Amino acid sequence: MLDRIALILVIVGALNWGSVGLFRFDVVSWICGGQGSVLARIIYTLVALAGVWCVSLLFRDREEVLSRG
Repeated sequence: MLDRIALILVIVGALNWGSVGLFRFDVVSWICGGQGSVLARIIYTLVALAGVWCVSLLFRDREEVLSRG
């Protein structure tokens, strides 16, 4: 379950960075009222932690990952 939550957060972060790169528009800061808002900083931190968690997927055995899903 934690793997899926982390993957969803990483996807949210990727889509947000895509919108920043393509359109210069930060969706998270727009929704949360600016990059400096507490809620935006929490979301950015959760996305970063999810990215670090997903690094562990690279080092797991395929069978272990499949058995969890």
